[in-house]
Amino acid sequence: MARSTVRPVVRLKSTAGTGVTYVTRKNRLHDPDRLVLRKYDPAAGRHVLFREER
Repeated sequence: MARSTVRPVVRLKSTAGTGVTYVTRKNRLHDPDRLVLRKYDPAAGRHVLFREER
């Protein structure tokens, strides 16, 4: 049975000041109001926090 739920696209901007951004689809399994995600920033060469741009 297919689900017809809309999965919004979220733009994530690095808090390391490198200007790196990710565009992801929001994961319904996690808290929908979470504003930061920890991802790998290739410009910084390490994992940093990425903040949602709303």
